[in-house]
Amino acid sequence: MQGIGKLAEILEVHALPRDRTKGVLSCGPITVPCALGRSGVIARKREGDGATPLGSFEVLHVYYRGDRGPRPQSLLPVEALRPNMGWCDDPHHRCYNRSVDLPFAASHEKMWRDDRLYDIVVVLDCNMSPPVKGQGSAIFFHIAREDYRPTEGCVAVSPQHMRLILSKIAPGCQMVVRG
Repeated sequence: MQGIGKLAEILEVHALPRDRTKGVLSCGPITVPCALGRSGVIARKREGDGATPLGSFEVLHVYYRGDRGPRPQSLLPVEALRPNMGWCDDPHHRCYNRSVDLPFAASHEKMWRDDRLYDIVVVLDCNMSPPVKGQGSAIFFHIAREDYRPTEGCVAVSPQHMRLILSKIAPGCQMVVRG
């Protein structure tokens, strides 16, 4: 990772005024389009509301599909996804907002998806330390749909932009979502 230059400490996300489900993400001098939650950006996140939470969230680690592309270049911890990986979204389960192994009896999201959305997925420290029941789970930074349709509450960018951004950040970087 020689020659990457100065690392960004903040990923700044702003919703667009005319379409709150779309925004721009800035990483130092780089600014790219991003998709946001179907309900826009809100201050009081609730499980299932489809909103991207307002706030500052540490960028923790990266998962990627090794069968769909090379390992992302990043100073963040990077781990290959496995087909049996899931994420618990049941607010009443003790594993709420945590990675789980499948099969898993409680409500969960599959991390190994048929679409491209989690080909690269970055875990954000959103409602994790500790998780508060019902205040949102699986809020990730991931790959956008080709047409930048809204997410379920995450921030999403193109695969090329994701790889570029990951090469410019390190542990301690914060994603700051503004309304």
